[in-house]
Amino acid sequence: MKDYKVIKNAYYDSVTLMGTTITIKKELNLKDLVMFMGTDMNKDMIKSVGLYDSQFDKATPNDLLLAVEMNEKNDQWAEQVIDQLSNQNSKSDQSETVYKTISQAKNDKDSNIAIISIPGIYAAREAYKALDNNMHVMLFSDNVDVEDEIALKNLGIEKDLLVMGPDCGTAIINGKGLCFANQVNKGNIGLVAASGTGLQEVTVIIDRFGGGITQAIGVGGRDLSKDVGGKMMLKGIDALVEDENTEVIVLISKPPHQSVLDKILDKLKTIKKPVVLCLLDAKVDIELKHVHFTSTLTEGAQKALELIGIETMDLLSIDDETRNLIKNERKQLAKGQDKVKGLFCGGTLTSEALSILRTDLKDITSNVAKKDHEKMKDPKKSSGHNLVDLGDDIFTQGKPHPMIEPMIRLDRILEEAKLKETAVILLDFELGLGSHEDPVGVTIEALDEAKQIAKEQDRYLSIVAYVCGTNKDHQGLERSEQLLKEHGVIVAKTNAHAAMIAKHIVGGVFK
Repeated sequence: MKDYKVIKNAYYDSVTLMGTTITIKKELNLKDLVMFMGTDMNKDMIKSVGLYDSQFDKATPNDLLLAVEMNEKNDQWAEQVIDQLSNQNSKSDQSETVYKTISQAKNDKDSNIAIISIPGIYAAREAYKALDNNMHVMLFSDNVDVEDEIALKNLGIEKDLLVMGPDCGTAIINGKGLCFANQVNKGNIGLVAASGTGLQEVTVIIDRFGGGITQAIGVGGRDLSKDVGGKMMLKGIDALVEDENTEVIVLISKPPHQSVLDKILDKLKTIKKPVVLCLLDAKVDIELKHVHFTSTLTEGAQKALELIGIETMDLLSIDDETRNLIKNERKQLAKGQDKVKGLFCGGTLTSEALSILRTDLKDITSNVAKKDHEKMKDPKKSSGHNLVDLGDDIFTQGKPHPMIEPMIRLDRILEEAKLKETAVILLDFELGLGSHEDPVGVTIEALDEAKQIAKEQDRYLSIVAYVCGTNKDHQGLERSEQLLKEHGVIVAKTNAHAAMIAKHIVGGVFK
């Protein structure tokens, strides 16, 4: 049965609601639960998941909307949800001071950066307030109008302040990870990225070999569009050029608009510091002595390390041990098992895998693809070689992002295992701040069940995974990797390496 409740004047930020929904749902044995503030956008979202009631119509943005589908009748469910929500909040906030306005925090702590995570229609207003208080801004919120993004970034440039975002999920500023970020060493490599998981991937590889980060500046996925014009990418480059601790600059993005790429290249002609340019799938017809172009995130990280004098092992080739693993996997596949099914939490990691797999798997499709013939008709339905970014809005409406709560991926893993064509399930796991407390551990049962499903149908299922993280992350890189290996998963060195292994298992030519 379904039931609904409006809690008047009970504001909770979106990160808190996303991060606690699954926990509360389990604690109260609810079949389904959605918790949103009463904005028009959120009301539309609740309608899309089939849990809307007419009493929500008059709710205001300061009202908490609760909707449940219960396994059994419970008249006290709403009170219990609020109690659980309050308990979760008190655990995380017990040593924190709560400020009602940005100005209060600025005046009390002399803060110089504001992280804004509220519904997009209100986010710009708070960002303006932060800039007026001479604070850098990290806009975690999405659904901010592009006109506001342009105006905010123009104001930031005028006041010599960073505006990271909208939809900026990752940054490391003065050694502090913001939102989704990994615990990495301080060092002499600075990064600017229009990609969250891309930024995470490069920083963890740099950390693995003893390198370190000065600043990792996120700019939001729309910054390199024609309309926004790369305003914060260019501002970030300037900041790293001026930073005496930054010796090497790394730029990360999916292909920018050509007009923006031209601006970036013109900017790079004027600086002297070495630059690594990692623009996935972008074509650059120019040679600059101090600018190094790379085609994968792995190569970008390795080149940055090389430029500061650190040599790395080959992270992309298939060594003898891995070659033998691949041959063994191939032998166990049944006739007709020849498809790769990628189920990703990271959008840029999905894009990188696509750029690698398309060279041999010509019929591959993805919901992150830009080319028409590579776009999935329906990301919720698997057919052929597929790479799916499960963090896409189509999957997260009314639900937490899979990096926060991996449960969204578990059912899809089992669905893919039932398909006779599935040979390889390709996965990424992100550790670090903001991510689930144990993304690998919560997935293991589903992986075991997926392998058992294939076995009962006289098939074999190959699972290839990459864990993006460090041993300093609270989830633990080595522990996570070892757990996967103990359950028959092939663990790759990097995301690009995982894509190459998957490609070879279904018949790609060894290189």
